[in-house]
Order: sequence, then C-alpha cells, then structure tokens
Amino acid sequence: MRPQIALLTLSLLIAHGYRILQTNEDGWAALYLRSLFNALKASGHDLVLVAPAENKTGSGSRDEQPRTRLESCHFNSCTVSPQVPETFGENKTQQRLYWVNSFPITSLRVAVTRIVENFWFGKRADLVISGPHSGTTLGSQVLSSGTIGAAAYAAEALFLPALAFSGASEADLPWNTTAIPESSVVYTELAEFLTSRVLDIGEPYLPDNTFLNVNFPKIESKCRDPEDFEWILSRINSIAIEPDVRHCNKNRLPTEAEVISKGGCRISVSLGEGTTKLTAPGWKQIQLRDNLESLWSCL
Repeated sequence: MRPQIALLTLSLLIAHGYRILQTNEDGWAALYLRSLFNALKASGHDLVLVAPAENKTGSGSRDEQPRTRLESCHFNSCTVSPQVPETFGENKTQQRLYWVNSFPITSLRVAVTRIVENFWFGKRADLVISGPHSGTTLGSQVLSSGTIGAAAYAAEALFLPALAFSGASEADLPWNTTAIPESSVVYTELAEFLTSRVLDIGEPYLPDNTFLNVNFPKIESKCRDPEDFEWILSRINSIAIEPDVRHCNKNRLPTEAEVISKGGCRISVSLGEGTTKLTAPGWKQIQLRDNLESLWSCL
C-alpha cells in the first residue's frame, strides 16, 4: 500500500469507523465483494453485507419480493431446508453476511427494513457500496447493471450516498478461492482508498441524490501498484444534456468509455444522478471536483 493511502486510512480510523452497507449483482459469495468487505472490516468500519443469493448480473433496477429458496446459493455458499423455508439468510460462521433470494435493489430494501436494525439500533448507514462487479459498467451499460441499479436506488430512495465499483479484469470466483487473482487484491485496495477519500469529505459525502460509478482498468504488468493509477473525472453518457463542470481546461468531461479505451492505468469516476442513472449536472460535479481536488489527473 502506498504511503498516502496508508496514512489516510490510519487517520480515518483514528477518528472512527463508519457504517457501510454493501451489496452487488454478482452474488453474495463473489470474491471481489467479499474481499472488499473483509478489507473495510479489518480497517475498523462497521459493515453489513446483503446481496443476492446468486449471480444477478444485468438485473438493472428489478425489485421483486424474495421467494423461498429451494436450492443452495451461488457456489454452494448456503444450504437451505424445505422444512425451514427462507427468503433470506445469514452466513452461519461469520456474522453480517446475508443472502436474499432476489435482486440487488431488493437486497438493499430487505437490509434496511429487516436486517441492519439488529446491528445499528436505529442508526442509518453512512454509505452504500455496490460491488466491485466483475467486468466494466460503462456508458449505456449502467441502465441494465444491477450494481448501478442498487447504487441509484440507495441515492434516490434511501437518501444515502453510494459508490459503485466495477473492474475490467473479470473473475467470477467464489469467496473461498485460494489462489487469489491479482485483480482482486488491487481492486480492493483502490476501492478502499476511494471510499476513505469520500468519507473524509464529511457529510453528506456526495451531492444529494447522486452516486459514483467507478471503473477500474484491466490489471496488467504495468498496472499493479495502486500508485501507478490515475483517477479521471468522467461522465457516464456521451450526450450532454447539461454543461459539465470545467475541468482540465475543458468544458466537457471525457466519457467513461473514452477513459478505459485509452488503456493504461486510468480509472474513470463519474457522478451519476440517482433518478435517471445519467450523468449528474455540472453544478453537482463541481462539488465532487473540488472535494477531491488532489485526486484528479487529466486524460
């Protein structure tokens, strides 16, 4: 871990840990999801993970009442009994890990109405994290993404700031994989770093009704150390309905697809509107640009 990341994380933990609600669309047992959960928990944050029982990639904003689970969860990560019908369940060996037999948005809804009260006693989450998702979520993909669906729902319906992480290096692997791919290690460290930077802003962390869509590039020989990466402020959709914030001497932000297609160790960070899943207006982008001023590089 580079010194800047280590010092920032240490200073944040000295203050206090934060209540973080985590979900994804790849399933509750996915390696990327669990790796970030374990890292944030080890850093002193107060986490609850509630995610679909199986891979629900491409579920968008679907939200359906959970059905009784009749077979084991993704990667045989849970066992169910016909004699004890369950629509959601808890990990038997590690607390604060829950599966829901439905979609990412449903998982968040079940979390806030039936689960987090057991741990936070009436307090709300400080932040929602969706992902990291295995594979990119760029441009028009955000409309069908369950990872983005959950983040947008958190921002619009739950009034909670949300971060959505995706990585170009795909790894559909279970939580108990022994040969951990380098992508999982690097994505976890990068996601933990940005999470700390956002929390360090102070409430409300992000502008009202917004989320961050963050896309990591492929992890290759030249993109292994977190210090090698550049964070690029970008936009989700290519058509600009409203003007962007002026940044890097330009009046238009690059799209996420442009950032990732350039190659290299570049990370796209877009501010999305919870209601539409499109790029948030320029006056909201200004807050993000200024609050994380030292983070940005120019494309």
